[in-house]
Amino acid sequence: MILYDPRQPHSLIEFGIEIPVMDSRASETFARLTSHPRRGSQPPAWHIGTIQGQVTREDLLRVHSADYVDRLSSAGLEAEIIRTYELIDANGNCHRFNPAVAQLPLTDLFNRVLTRAAGTLQCGRMGLEGGFCFYFGGGMHHAQIDYGAGFCLVNDLVIALRRLQFEKRIRSAWVIDVDAHKGDGTAAITAGDDSISTLSIHMATGWPLDQPERDADGRPNPSFIPSTIDIPIESGEEPVYNRRLKEGLEGLAGVGRPDLALVVCGADPYELDELPSTAGLRLSLGQLLERDQMVYSFLKARGIPGAWVMAGGYGRNSWRVYTQFLEWALVDRLGA
Repeated sequence: MILYDPRQPHSLIEFGIEIPVMDSRASETFARLTSHPRRGSQPPAWHIGTIQGQVTREDLLRVHSADYVDRLSSAGLEAEIIRTYELIDANGNCHRFNPAVAQLPLTDLFNRVLTRAAGTLQCGRMGLEGGFCFYFGGGMHHAQIDYGAGFCLVNDLVIALRRLQFEKRIRSAWVIDVDAHKGDGTAAITAGDDSISTLSIHMATGWPLDQPERDADGRPNPSFIPSTIDIPIESGEEPVYNRRLKEGLEGLAGVGRPDLALVVCGADPYELDELPSTAGLRLSLGQLLERDQMVYSFLKARGIPGAWVMAGGYGRNSWRVYTQFLEWALVDRLGA
């Protein structure tokens, strides 16, 4: 199933934020799927068009500190958004931020983030019910226990998994993260929790691993807390990316079969991605299709339900990554 609510925009420009997240990564993907010669004429068979339910304060508190949740619910919200989306640089200047074109106050962004998190939770439930669901949103894997980072205000991945555990729908889960950047927030939040195993294949250098390992007070940076399996890829190692991923998946299989796998299906390793901090990985469309088919087939062969989220994908071409995989996956799920 595809979970896509067209009323939920992806672009941030109405807040004056100029990060190159395009609505087309969802809208163009959906348009291509509905025009597919084998499945396009049957969207009721594979499309859910409404995000249902909500993320509560209790859901946030299972993942984030009470102090951070309080800041998100107070006059400090705008400062947290500015920090998380890197809208003001060290010199006090606007960075990828033009308040003059904003149509909505920054604080309204929090409600959109919570809706996105609710979509990830719904995707998890639908994945459990049908074996496969792909959500056109989600993947805020950089949010830490007590602060947001990397355009991620809350960690919807762990929020969804802990809610599903609380409801006793699952006991254990995997997070398979193929975004260009390390899934650092997810790894840090779940460190020491044997019920959630994490795999992250990511750029070996660059953000978030270009930060100091300790802050000015000597406290360790949680971005360096390891995932269950980390697969750092150096620039120039793209030809061995999928072989390394296959080895990582086989290692993940050794930790025991989970009740659900959350796949953080970032399109930002694509060679045409337009966010500068993804430049350390340059995969072709063919390599990305092989990547996604490998993860899908790995889960299917083991009978593990999969809930997939879009995560990173920036600029005018990210829709190509999602479209090629979903055209293939829908035919596999629903038949010729």
